[in-house]
Amino acid sequence: MIRELTNTQARRIALAAQGFATRRPAVTPDSSHLRNVLARTRLLQVDSVYVLERAHYMPAFSRLGGYSHSLINRAAYRPERRLFEYWGHMASLLPVEMFPLFRWRMAEAEQRGRADGIQARRPELIEEVYRRLESEGAMTARELGDGKPRRKDHWGWNWSDTKQALEWLFRCGRVSVADRRGFERVYDLSARVIPEQWWQAPAVDRAEAHRRLLAQATESLGVATEHDIRDYFRLTPHETRAGLAALVEDGTVSRVEVAGWERPGYLHKNAKLPRDFSARTLLSPFDPLVWYRDRVERLWDFFYRIEIYVPKEKRVHGYYVLPFLWGEHLAARTDLKADRAAGMLRVPAAWHEERFGEVAPEIARDLAAELVVMAEWLGLSGIEPPSEGNLARELTKALAGADGG
Repeated sequence: MIRELTNTQARRIALAAQGFATRRPAVTPDSSHLRNVLARTRLLQVDSVYVLERAHYMPAFSRLGGYSHSLINRAAYRPERRLFEYWGHMASLLPVEMFPLFRWRMAEAEQRGRADGIQARRPELIEEVYRRLESEGAMTARELGDGKPRRKDHWGWNWSDTKQALEWLFRCGRVSVADRRGFERVYDLSARVIPEQWWQAPAVDRAEAHRRLLAQATESLGVATEHDIRDYFRLTPHETRAGLAALVEDGTVSRVEVAGWERPGYLHKNAKLPRDFSARTLLSPFDPLVWYRDRVERLWDFFYRIEIYVPKEKRVHGYYVLPFLWGEHLAARTDLKADRAAGMLRVPAAWHEERFGEVAPEIARDLAAELVVMAEWLGLSGIEPPSEGNLARELTKALAGADGG
């Protein structure tokens, strides 16, 4: 029998699945708290945008509050190596036990890459780069190459041939990211980066890998459409449909109808439906809760787009805007910039959703408190209040009364 859910129930299930039904720890977060976050999110998306903070650090902040960045650095690189970098949902940090689940993607990348790109154009360079890493140890692309990028003839990354070779080897799983210097990748042979237990583990069959990844994605989403689920690990429609059918058959997920959704939903067997949410937190544009914008609009009636690539005169809310989760609602959003040279968290604009106008002072108070926590976490000594947005006046007033404001 197909179960029916209201959109409110679906929203609460989604929040609980991502860890927002749990209060932030009352103690300084440690590695066990980070493991709890990763048990919910399954991955941390990596992105080069550095307006506020690197993307992979933000989901833990949203769920834990101020924590030491070293928790993620240690887990991902030395000494723990509990996470590895690969293409999960875009570039991602993933629990290392998932390495065998992505062998199929590595094999596919190697097979596809032989037909075009750097492998077809300069196969000898691929092997030269690999041999140098093998004999000389971990290096960056600049250390391996001449440091000169190729002529830029399109809008994308301006990569040298050496960098392209490294990235091809990375996609194929032959090399991995051993460390980061700043944000620059340090590459080494995967056999020296991935712990032996997982490097030597046999590859999971493609169909079985898809089934497991879809099960994890559905558990992390709580309840979701087929498209929501396959977007989580960027899987194909055909294999997603086959994998979900298998998960329905074995009882891992069940089909549901959600009021207002045009497509059927899938509910994970471990999904919870809490009644109350105390969350007061800012969300990165790359947070799993909000990275698929159609789902955000469906669950929260919250139209959200990142506007860093939009011309200034056409921006609606600002350059780098973060949604503010207030209880179970995305009730506001604010444009943020970490000015590290000046030691300031700048807040150019702040907006509340129109339907929350009557409680704008309360939202502003809680948002101000969260901005204080964020500024301290980022090592910034002050907060510059907003000058634009329908929440600007209330937030300015709240910041004036907040610690550190």
